[in-house]
This record gives sequence, structure tokens and C-alpha cells, in this order.
Amino acid sequence: MGMFKKTADSVPITSQISITSKNRSLWNYILRKRYLYLMLIPASIYFLIFNYAPMYGILIAFKDFSFKKGIWGSDWIGLENFRYMFQLDNFYSVFTNSILLSLLRILFTFPIPILLALLLNDIKSSKYQKVMQTLFYLPHFVSWVVIGGILINFLSPVSGIINILIQSFGGEPIFFLAEDKYFKPIVILTSIWKDSGWGTIIYLAAITGISSDLYEAARIDGANKLKCLRYITLPCIKSTVVIMLILRLGSIMNNGFEQIFILQNSKNLGVSEVFETYTYRLGLLGGRYSFATTVGLFTSVIGIIFLLASNKIAGKMGEEGIW
Repeated sequence: MGMFKKTADSVPITSQISITSKNRSLWNYILRKRYLYLMLIPASIYFLIFNYAPMYGILIAFKDFSFKKGIWGSDWIGLENFRYMFQLDNFYSVFTNSILLSLLRILFTFPIPILLALLLNDIKSSKYQKVMQTLFYLPHFVSWVVIGGILINFLSPVSGIINILIQSFGGEPIFFLAEDKYFKPIVILTSIWKDSGWGTIIYLAAITGISSDLYEAARIDGANKLKCLRYITLPCIKSTVVIMLILRLGSIMNNGFEQIFILQNSKNLGVSEVFETYTYRLGLLGGRYSFATTVGLFTSVIGIIFLLASNKIAGKMGEEGIW
């Protein structure tokens, strides 16, 4: 039986040589790109300290957390927090609000940056193009607190300019932020106004990277602008669009705390309560940190499921996805 026993000496010499050559080629590649790897060190340290190190805090979701006892000293209660979360009466309404609002955002806000990038790319004057880019980007740098304050004043049923115009045409004033049917359109429209210009940066960069030879060859063949757009521009940026969509689906449970919280009030709570504000009210204001961590862990798992599913679908469609 000893003749069938495998030892380290029985590994073929050719395999050992190939492994050694691969290791050498890897180190040679790292040495050639050493400056790029050095540039990665600060970003790696940042993510290790602020993103990966705090992940041990998810243990709070499985414990009856107490500041006095600390994370490790708190009593272990297993899945009790999750059972409590699923038994809450308003949990499923919050879950529905979060998913529905996020899907509506994707449906209406995701295509706008692509359209803006296509329009900006078609502007011939470089000065005018830069001016328009700046105008589109500026709202991104305005705080949601400022935007929310302006919006609340604009939509005020007493002194808001919108209701003044409605009354000038003989209509009755509307308390927009107190009626459920207006909340989601307001959130989506403000999201488009604030963030669409910033999102055009990625798509505009992808369009700029398309070789001009493709357009020249198409024009020689008699293609007009629409055909160039259909057969050159859109196919060339399709992979970028797919990656951005996958990443957006991965954060489907994130609706943005600042925007929702500022526009939220007791009248529209039935449609405006999402997981960010839900965690803030029950978990942080109520001092129930275990419950807040449980909700956060649940939303993260849902986001990972959407991310993996969308990446798998992209792979079946012939796209590379994000890995």
C-alpha cells in the first residue's frame, strides 16, 4: 500500500516549476505597479478602520445590549430581536414603503443621468457645455436641510408660492406634505433635481471614452445622429449602465435618511416611514440599540440578495457585472 501513498516528493517537478514561475510573475507585476499599490494604502486603511473594523458591532443584533456591560458582556439572546421585529404590526408597512419608494426612484431617476449625459455630449460649444454641466452639478452640493426648508416654504398651504398660484386660478390651497398621494412624487422630483446632474459624470466619461473613429465610419456609411446613438453610443456605454444599475439595486433598502426625515411629518407617516427613519425612531431615540442593529442587519442582507441576483442576471445577459 505504501506505493500508493502520496507525499510532497511525488509532486511532479514541472508543477513545482510552474507554481514558482507564477509566484515570481506575480511579484514582478506588483513591483512594476508598486506606485499604484502605494496609492491604494490610504484607501485600504480607511476602509479597514471605518468599514470593516466596526462590523463586529453586528453582534449587538443577537444580544440584549447594555452600555454598562458592553458588547461582549451583554446577554446573548440569539434571534429574539429578529422575532420581535417580524412580529411588529407596522414592520411590513415600513418594508413595503422602503421597497416601493426605492423601486420608484430607480424607475424614474436612474434613466435621467443617462439622458442628460447624451444631451451634454451633443453640445458642440465647449464653453456652453461646461456652463450646463456646472448648473446640473450644483444642486448636488446643496444640503437636504436647505432644500427641505425651501420646499416646505414653497409648498406651504398658507404662504407657499405654489398654493398662491393655485388660489390665483380659483383653486383651493393644498397641504402637499400632509397628503399621502403627494409624498412619493415630491421625493422623486426632488431626487431628480438634486442628484441627476452629479450622476451624469460617470456616463459622460464613458461616452467621452468612445473612439471617434466609430462615429466617423458610421457617418461615412450614411448614419445620422439617431443611428449613431442607437448603434454606437448606447452599446458602448451599456456595460457602465449595467454596473451602475447593479450597484443601485444593491442599495435598494437605502432611501436616504436626510431627505425623508425632513419631509416627514405625522400626517404622511403612513407612506413616508422607511427603515432609516424607523431605526432612528425606535432604535436610537428609544435607546433600543439591539433593535436598531437588527433592522440595519436585515436591510443589509436584503441589499446583498438584490446585489447578487442582479449581478447573476447581468452575467446571463452577457455582461461582466461587478465581478
